[in-house]
Amino acid sequence: MSSLFCPKCGSLLLPKKDDTKTLVCSCGYKTNNAGPITIKDQPSEKNKKVEIIDHEFEVAPLTEAECPKCHHKKAYYWLVQTRAADEAETKFLKCEKCKHTWRDYS
Repeated sequence: MSSLFCPKCGSLLLPKKDDTKTLVCSCGYKTNNAGPITIKDQPSEKNKKVEIIDHEFEVAPLTEAECPKCHHKKAYYWLVQTRAADEAETKFLKCEKCKHTWRDYS
């Protein structure tokens, strides 16, 4: 059996769809002196599984702040530049317990 790599560009030679004795390359090279080739594993669409995670992950830091809705004492926070660059950024908070979101302008 000949090499499985293209002598012109070095890419992997693949069997031609209608003829398993011919190996072809994406650069246009092909060879007919390949031995018998058996494709053992074909990926199937029904074997692919997508896992759905129904959970919200918080990646923002946690701070001491009282929620105006449920009065819980901890909230996640992040900063956003909502106005001009020479003005201070706005601090957003999200309650750890009830997920209520509010702004802190102090």
